[in-house]
Order: sequence, then structure tokens, then C-alpha cells
Amino acid sequence: MKYKMIVLDLDDTLLRDDGTISAGNKQALMTAQEAGVKVVLASGRPTYAMRALADELHLERYGSYILSFNGAKIINWKTQEESFSSTLKPEMAHALHGMSLEEGVSALTYVGDDIITEAATEYTHIESQITGMKVVEVPSFAEAVQVPVVKVLMVAEPEKLVLVEEKLKAKMAGQLNVMRSKPFFLEFTEDGVNKGTSLNHLIQQLGIERSEVIAMGDGYNDVAMLEFAGLAVAMGNAPDEIKQIADYVTDTNMNDGVAKAVEHFVLKDLVPTT
Repeated sequence: MKYKMIVLDLDDTLLRDDGTISAGNKQALMTAQEAGVKVVLASGRPTYAMRALADELHLERYGSYILSFNGAKIINWKTQEESFSSTLKPEMAHALHGMSLEEGVSALTYVGDDIITEAATEYTHIESQITGMKVVEVPSFAEAVQVPVVKVLMVAEPEKLVLVEEKLKAKMAGQLNVMRSKPFFLEFTEDGVNKGTSLNHLIQQLGIERSEVIAMGDGYNDVAMLEFAGLAVAMGNAPDEIKQIADYVTDTNMNDGVAKAVEHFVLKDLVPTT
């Protein structure tokens, strides 16, 4: 099978624990792009927090794409044009903030290049470290959020967030997409928006078949993408539930797992064996 697209989660998949791309992963992806394979970065991160990584892989040179905010935006990195965008109305963001108060957890969203919250916590600061965005603690979430936002996060210790997720998934069914991107991050986007549906939009735009797509991930917010792709690759560091839905399990994010999968499924068909 000749694959035409490689779709990659970032944190704990393409990236090492220090947030960098290894030389091995970069080389494999550059070789694939030079052979005409599209490389797509698909992350829960805001667009701002994906720019440097997209530039490092020269996505603009090869007309590749990013799916940011868990698929709520599709951006052609060569033209910087959005071919898909989904947002929540300010009123919905305010309602979610109200629910977070009821559940005793903190909520945040993004306005411009800032993270907006009423109550900064250790988990808010983790999001700041991951994204490189500044946390702005505001006296009133409702007053600070007056424009549509792409998503809202509730953040708390994992044990508490499991219970909040179960409750709010049931409450918001048919209204919002609710998923955990990390054990301590619970994300809310427009109903029907996830990495899988976004990937479907993209391949239809490009005329690529599902069977020609490899997706790699490690987290629960990667499930829709993995289930949609022709070949689902789970990282060696992924939870067992993610590995069970994958077609193939590669090495860990700290041991060039992405490069090893790309070499096995893509590059071996491009480079003659000796």
C-alpha cells in the first residue's frame, strides 16, 4: 500500500518529553515529504503553539497542513488559509465556565494569544508551558470572553476529572464534543468536531482516500483520528485502550517511534532495498 498522508499527534507522539522533535523523526518526515507524502500535524494545541513545529518540518514548502484545537481548525501551512473553522458562541463558553464552578474545577479558553481563566492552577500553568501562551487571570470570565472561542478546557487532577467527564458527556450529548486530551485536560468543542471529522474534511479537499492515510497518536483525543485512518499506529507509550484500537504499535515517543513507523510503512516503498 502506498500511503499519501501521515497524520501526527504532537505531545507524547511526535515530540519527545522535552517538547522537541528528534533528529530521527525529523529526517524520516522530511524524506517522506520530499517524496510527495503530505505530513499533517493534528493536535489539541492552539494554532499559535504549533507554528514553530510546523515551520521546523517545513510544512509550507510541501503544502502540508495542521489541524489545531483538536481539529476545530484546518490550516494550509503554505498559504496560511483556514479551510475549516469551528467555534463556540461566547454564551456557550460562559455556560461551560458556570459548569466548571459547579463541579469545583478550573476552566480556561483562548482569546488572541492569551489563555484566559478566573482561577489559575498548576494545570493552567502546564497548558501555558505546552503552548508558550501567557496565562491571564481575569476577575470575570464572562466579561473577558466576548467573542467566539474555538474550545474550552476544564482542568483538574485526573481522578476528579474522570467524574466530571462522565457527568458532562451525558449532559452535553448532542450539543458539544467532550473529550480528554490529557488526564488533567477535559476539552469542549462544537458537536461533531474532532481530529477524525477534521481529517475527513481535509482528505476530501485533497482527493485522498482514507486507505491512503496513516495516523499516529497516543491519547484519547486521538481515537477518532485513529479509527478513521486507513492505518492506525499507536505509540509504545500509549495506554492499553489506545493500543487495542490500533493496527500497529510502534516504539515510544522517546525512542523515535514515529520515524520507525514511517520507515516501516512509507519509506521502504520509496527507497530501493539493497
